[in-house]
Amino acid sequence: MSNDEPAFAHPARREFLRKSLTLIPVATLASTGMGSAVLADTATPAPAKDPEQGRAPARAYQPTFFNAQEWAFISAAVALLIPADALGPGAVEAGVPEFIDRQLNTRYGSGGLWYMQGPFHPDAPAELGYQLKLSPQEIYRLGIQETDAWCKAQWNKPFAQLDPAQQQQTLEALDSGKAALASVPAVTFFAMLWLNTREGFFSDPLHGGNQGLVGWKLIGFPGARADFMDWVERDERYPFPPVSITGERG
Repeated sequence: MSNDEPAFAHPARREFLRKSLTLIPVATLASTGMGSAVLADTATPAPAKDPEQGRAPARAYQPTFFNAQEWAFISAAVALLIPADALGPGAVEAGVPEFIDRQLNTRYGSGGLWYMQGPFHPDAPAELGYQLKLSPQEIYRLGIQETDAWCKAQWNKPFAQLDPAQQQQTLEALDSGKAALASVPAVTFFAMLWLNTREGFFSDPLHGGNQGLVGWKLIGFPGARADFMDWVERDERYPFPPVSITGERG
């Protein structure tokens, strides 16, 4: 397993997330390329905090790409990858499932931002770039369907209905390639899911994830503030709350 290992395999999740931020392109923090396609659907006010949990739940959202079975899978998977704990909300509370669903309805999801012509060489070195004929939409659709089939063969239940230990075992099997999927490499599916989960947790809330700016508050990222250069070389935490592109403050 590489240094870019998933959070469920690391004993200190919050420290891992801080370190993993350096592995995401800087542009992802403020913009994911989803742009005007989702601007009109981002004015939903932040929900009130759950009095029992002391944190705001994700806002209500109806998926437009995922069907009910796929939505259950994504919600369960990201909840395990970045779970809520005593230190703060996790991926579900931050709206990561919404982020992924909306992202898959853009040109990214259809493969429109990639070179998708053959020849395809799946076994080529990673530095040569993406080598499959599948778009992200197809990777998710096939990956979820075939992971659920793998889970049913193991435990007679789809992923979303497994207990947490079985779900963790499943994600580890995907990450290691031990789970054999018929149409998409398991490691490719898991890598995309893990990358998109982190992107959603650290993106600008404009794109559906990082609701309440929880990801930015976790790592002390100032967000879209006009000027914070005076604090860049100081060995101290930035004292002001993060600000989103739309002006929301954490």
